[in-house]
Amino acid sequence: MNTPWFLAACLAACGLVAASPATADTASADANELEEVLVTAQKRSEDLQLVPLSVETVSDEELANLTASGDDVRLLSGRVPSLLVESSYGRTFPRFYIRGLGNTDFDFNASQPVSLVYDEVVLENPILKGYPIYDLDRIEVLRGPQGTLFGRNTPAGIVKFESRKPTWDTEAFTRASFGLYQNVQYEGAVGGPIVEDKLAGRISFLYQGRDDWVDNTFTAEEDVLGGYAEAAGRVQLLYRQPGEQFTALFNAHFRELDGTARLFRANLIQPGTNELVDDFEREEVAIDGRNRQEVHEAGGVATLTYDAGEVTVTSVSGYETADMYSRGDVDGGYGAAFADSMGPGVIPFPSETADGVPSLNQFTQELRVASNGWEMVNFQAGFFYFYEDLEIESFSYNTLGGGFLDGYARQTQETTSWAAFGTAEVAATEQLTLSAGARFSRDEKDFTAERTMSSIGGGALAPITVSPEDDMVGWDASARFAVNRDVNVYGRVAQSFRAPSSQGRVLFGDAVSVADTETILSYEVGVKTRYLDGRARTNVSAFVYEMDDQQLTAVGGTQNFNTLLNADKTKGFGFEVDAAFLAAARTLVTAGASLNDTEIDDPNLGVVPGAAAGLTVLDPAVPGNPGVVSLDGNMLPNAPKWVFNATARHGLPVTSKTEMFLFTDWAFRSEVSFFLYDSEEFTSEPWFEGGLRVGYAHIDGDYEVAAFVRNLTDEEAIVGAIDFNNLTGMMNEPRTFGLEMRRNF
Repeated sequence: MNTPWFLAACLAACGLVAASPATADTASADANELEEVLVTAQKRSEDLQLVPLSVETVSDEELANLTASGDDVRLLSGRVPSLLVESSYGRTFPRFYIRGLGNTDFDFNASQPVSLVYDEVVLENPILKGYPIYDLDRIEVLRGPQGTLFGRNTPAGIVKFESRKPTWDTEAFTRASFGLYQNVQYEGAVGGPIVEDKLAGRISFLYQGRDDWVDNTFTAEEDVLGGYAEAAGRVQLLYRQPGEQFTALFNAHFRELDGTARLFRANLIQPGTNELVDDFEREEVAIDGRNRQEVHEAGGVATLTYDAGEVTVTSVSGYETADMYSRGDVDGGYGAAFADSMGPGVIPFPSETADGVPSLNQFTQELRVASNGWEMVNFQAGFFYFYEDLEIESFSYNTLGGGFLDGYARQTQETTSWAAFGTAEVAATEQLTLSAGARFSRDEKDFTAERTMSSIGGGALAPITVSPEDDMVGWDASARFAVNRDVNVYGRVAQSFRAPSSQGRVLFGDAVSVADTETILSYEVGVKTRYLDGRARTNVSAFVYEMDDQQLTAVGGTQNFNTLLNADKTKGFGFEVDAAFLAAARTLVTAGASLNDTEIDDPNLGVVPGAAAGLTVLDPAVPGNPGVVSLDGNMLPNAPKWVFNATARHGLPVTSKTEMFLFTDWAFRSEVSFFLYDSEEFTSEPWFEGGLRVGYAHIDGDYEVAAFVRNLTDEEAIVGAIDFNNLTGMMNEPRTFGLEMRRNF
């Protein structure tokens, strides 16, 4: 049916048509083996089983299950082995951890060792990393250093998003869900040819919303917190020259978020334990400060490709701009020990702050040339440029005095980076493939911090400027041996780095800290297998790494402050297992597991632990340094030793073209420490969470109606903490359920 795509857009807007995206692993009625999974982990489209590094994807059906209740990018946490995602800001500023490596820093110029790449553009600032998940072709998680092809700040790995591109056939889809707390989600896309064989387009859109559902018992207001409204959209145009030598893909996108910032809960944790207090009620808080959050983002990408026959030249230009403001009651309670009243529990002093980014501008440019399937040797080489101009504002408010502004600080940071890179792959024999690559990078930052008003009697602070810079070389080498068509073994060694960082949260301090470049040397071996006539797949990787001068952030302590540190050595080892089994034509099971053992190896490194009353610190004191505890031998924060995940789907035929289906997903992570130091209270219990989706669908994807439940067992888990005031904690998302409808065309 050749319905014009703009007519299909009208139908889609009315909820009448939709297009079902391709799935990585399917259990359709006529399936007799797992589908080939294509990834672009090496900036080429390749079979997952032939890529000599640890990569895993998230299937479309699992993603549909995870996003049914409107969750943000944190939903990926624990859904892929060795991956954790958390945030102290709520639906923005996610912090990613792979193989135990991440950054707990909550300031807006924080760098992270996990890079997020969206449509081939690196999103460096943590605000940009919260862009919503919608109309995606695939999500790839690349574990381990990726410094050769992807560059700066990738010693831990990459989370890679690829949106669905315009096609030369008309297609569209709509998806709507309605659930508990008046949760609403509407997603759709429509696209197809505009000028036959020359110009195609695609429009994608998303709306997610939830009503306020948390009572403020201090003000006796019901349902005043916890809600949000978020919208995002993307417009793409694809031009191709007759003969298909030249193509140009243009992408423009935006995001708008208005709602509640993260809810902090005072004295949520029982002293001497890591358990919730007995009178905890998820739908209640008692705070005397204000809470709100706004995020505005927009950007564009131009991808130009020229196929010259022997080689292909690609240019990727990206521009992103954003501004945001987030205000919260950080002490998580009301009153203070020196005031007339306080609670819940002891509140030493009120803390109500906000952070804003009035201006963020990022520009990236990559130009690369790649060989086109040469017989013996293939290569890629290119140049990359990155520029960021960032302004940060920090505010403090006098809660007990009516919420007026009593502290203000400002930071600016200008970052310039460029790199030249190249990789080569050689088919040494019919079975053995060797590859190697290197990247030279130059990174420069100009950072300034100043304070005009202090809430703690510090007065104004004149501008402090630092300009860290460095030249760095990253490299990797790998070998893949095809035992047969179904079994590949590989080995890989890689060195990557994170550029120098600056931090100056001078709202509550007078110092600016600088962390030197960190480097990592990682060794990895793996086996990728298909068996049972293509119905099963198991990929196993094992790794060991050593990091020099790891950049760590001492968060909190005795005040609302961040300090950058370098650890002499950090060691880690572990493994990952990813498996899929098509047990029957309509029954698919997937499973994953990882072990990550991390250790700080620096007998001279210490921090000041939290000042929360009742805190039980487990680390020994540093001799001769009162109030400082040693970090030597500690695991890294937010680095679970074990992660397990699994999904299962079963379809029951109703007619020759329809079925009832059940899909369930589960994830487990072992305990983690929230801070660099170890304590009883700020160590989370193991977390175990799952979801269920039951529905009726057309086997060709024409339509689907389903009921869903997220957080099926109503798990109540502490997922973060604030340590400088009281035993403040942050909670996971509540159990939600609802109905979802999808119409495909």
